[in-house]
Amino acid sequence: MLTVPSLPLPLLSVVVPVRNEVGNVGPLLADIETACAQVGAFEVVFVNDGSTDGTAAALAALATSRPWLKIVGHAQSCGQSAAVRTGVRHARAPIVATLDGDGQNDPAFLPAMLTALQGAGMQAGLVQGQRVGRKDTGFKKLQSRIANGVRGRLLKDGTRDAGCGLKCFRREAYLALPYFDALHRFMPALMVREGYQVVHLDVRDRPRLSGVSNYGFFDRLWVGILDLVGVWWLIRRRRRVPQIMPEAQP
Repeated sequence: MLTVPSLPLPLLSVVVPVRNEVGNVGPLLADIETACAQVGAFEVVFVNDGSTDGTAAALAALATSRPWLKIVGHAQSCGQSAAVRTGVRHARAPIVATLDGDGQNDPAFLPAMLTALQGAGMQAGLVQGQRVGRKDTGFKKLQSRIANGVRGRLLKDGTRDAGCGLKCFRREAYLALPYFDALHRFMPALMVREGYQVVHLDVRDRPRLSGVSNYGFFDRLWVGILDLVGVWWLIRRRRRVPQIMPEAQP
């Protein structure tokens, strides 16, 4: 019987949530492959969040020649936070990076994000991208600026662009966070709550490769007031993070 050799454990898993992005998955995957070639063993996890176009078929075709590409599908769209969590749960690497599936997040920054997380030590849980040169419309940029301003003043996490999809974090730390819809927009504040440091890295924004936005107004740009207040409450209720003492030697 022919046995297929198992892939080495990757150093980095790149998780990409997509919904109706048939025109973007191929070019984006090529950019990720080019960027990650310099980081060592890696894998890419695309989460097809209930697409109704040709995204599933396009991903299946791409996977035939890429053993490091994993595809996970939702039977129906569950939103970006749910898709990210599904991808992280299926990831094998101890460090995970995420980026949006529309091509606006430039994968060229992935190696720098990985290096920044490793260089900051185990006390760092997250490298948060912060976009410069935004390619959105003026109205969308205004919405994002207001939402980030309100969130930042209330949560005081030192992050000016929590909505940027380019993130690099320790898988174990992410899975320990309380899960709820829109979690991906509160990760800096929640990482700080858990006692981790957050590193910020300026990243370049690109125009959308093709198509239109597939996540709704509230899911993509605004955080619900209940979510914001809920995270504020979680932060206020957090007690001192336990520091585990080393075992006594006999």
